Amino acid sequence: MSEERSSNGQTSKSWLGKLAQAFSDEPKDREELLELLRNAEKSKLLDSEALAIIEGALQVAELQAKDIMIPRPQMVTVSSQQSLREIIPEMIESAHSRFPVMGDKPDEVMGILLAKDLLPCLLSDNLDSFDIQSHLRPATFVPESKRLNILLKDFRDTFNHMAIVVDEYGGVAGLVTIEDVLEQIVGEIEDEFDADDEDDINIRRLDAERVIVKALTPIEEFNEFFRCSFSEDEFDTIGGIVTHSFERLPKRDESIDIEGFLFHILNADNRRIRLIQVSQISKTETE
Repeated sequence: MSEERSSNGQTSKSWLGKLAQAFSDEPKDREELLELLRNAEKSKLLDSEALAIIEGALQVAELQAKDIMIPRPQMVTVSSQQSLREIIPEMIESAHSRFPVMGDKPDEVMGILLAKDLLPCLLSDNLDSFDIQSHLRPATFVPESKRLNILLKDFRDTFNHMAIVVDEYGGVAGLVTIEDVLEQIVGEIEDEFDADDEDDINIRRLDAERVIVKALTPIEEFNEFFRCSFSEDEFDTIGGIVTHSFERLPKRDESIDIEGFLFHILNADNRRIRLIQVSQISKTETE
């Protein structure tokens, strides 16, 4: 029995000793700190998932709201002029819990509408007398340059879950949620298309007929690759044009024809589209 305790004690001492030795030299910068943590993971002193979370937490301090925001063309919003009968189908379709409510002007965000606040109206079957103004929560606005670590603290302190991101001119650039920030730390659930979604290449040819395109690809880059002329007046990304053409946020495996191109959604969630398969439609197909 005493040998077991001695053995266990030695094992514990060895483990603590290795950990202390790993951090005996104080890291001079972030890269040295990460190198120490990665060595600790290789030595089985740190779980790989824990290492990923630490790396994500360190990265959050370097990212800004504009780096992870849902761009304006992909935002799901409701109009202050819509009736409850018009709003409910959109809420069900998107499966969101919070919706920016837009006024008459393009950059006028009147407030945030929570889906749960509409339950009393639905239960009372009093849809026609619905007054959207009385159900609005105040909207939180943050600049594009807002650091994510500070934004996360603000979310926690104010109990807000969504913020409207504005550009330097005060226009609506997009929105960001607390879930978006947390995903930078703990990561997203991967699927078969995530590897393509995370590299630095916006457009990749799959074969002679099909091309994989990121939804955030600038329209100018898309036009140059396909030698076409989609307008850049209203939207900045090809995903914005596709979403606008659907007149809603499309789901995976949905397709749409736009100006001689077939856009097939490969990867999308309930907040944005990510990857699109693009192929040109031949003249015989359109005749």
